[in-house]
Amino acid sequence: MSRRPRFGAIALAVTAAALLSACGDDGDDAAAPSGVASGPGDDAPGGTVTVLAAASLTESFETLADQLGDDHPDLEIVYSFGPSSGLVEQLLAGAPADVLATADTTTMDDAVAGGVVDSAPEIFARNTLALAVPAGNPAGVTGLADLANPDLRIAICEPQVPCGSSAQRLLDAAGVTAAPDTLTTDVKEAASLVALGEADAALIYLTDAAAVGDAVETIDVPEANTVVNEYPVAVLADAPNPEGAQALLDAITGEPGRSILDAAGFLPAQ
Repeated sequence: MSRRPRFGAIALAVTAAALLSACGDDGDDAAAPSGVASGPGDDAPGGTVTVLAAASLTESFETLADQLGDDHPDLEIVYSFGPSSGLVEQLLAGAPADVLATADTTTMDDAVAGGVVDSAPEIFARNTLALAVPAGNPAGVTGLADLANPDLRIAICEPQVPCGSSAQRLLDAAGVTAAPDTLTTDVKEAASLVALGEADAALIYLTDAAAVGDAVETIDVPEANTVVNEYPVAVLADAPNPEGAQALLDAITGEPGRSILDAAGFLPAQ
């Protein structure tokens, strides 16, 4: 029976020894597993691929890991999801990983400048912001101007993470000075606050609003079309499993990644 890839959110503070002990290959003499659809024989990628990925990619990348097992049953994918800026800080501090996927080009540029990226990053998706409110919109939010209302509970991502910097660009474009009660560490936290009714409104990615489902509603924000995040992905310079990393990158930028990202509401790369 073919093994499905393992995936899961691991702590950003995971030790280098733990990650390195998990990484490896299947050996040159390993027989090709039955049912492999591509990469037959000894050329089939295997071992563990450790991926640092923006929080907004959680659902899509977990689905990708599951589907990738049909072609590469010996490839195990371990994810660490979080704010892009924090992921890059971990890499610059020496954390071992194979692949980095961020929610904007600015944070990826920091990784490139720090010498931890092996080759030119590839843009694989784009995303836009949405004004999200709890189901039923109990506070009666009508638009971005309500984010300046001190009587409402407002959540916005911290300015150093992509969803926060994008939110500020959107607010500037609309001429709104927000009065947030909560600055969240990533977009998933902001989305959760709205879904639980602990925030009256938040600026989150459109894909995260869709992932939450019926627990939130979105309000049309015309200016959102002017603020678009590009998502880059790259294999890392000291990747413990470069062959597995490249197989995953190919799946992200091609199929099944493209279909999975489309279904989640991500815009295609240009």
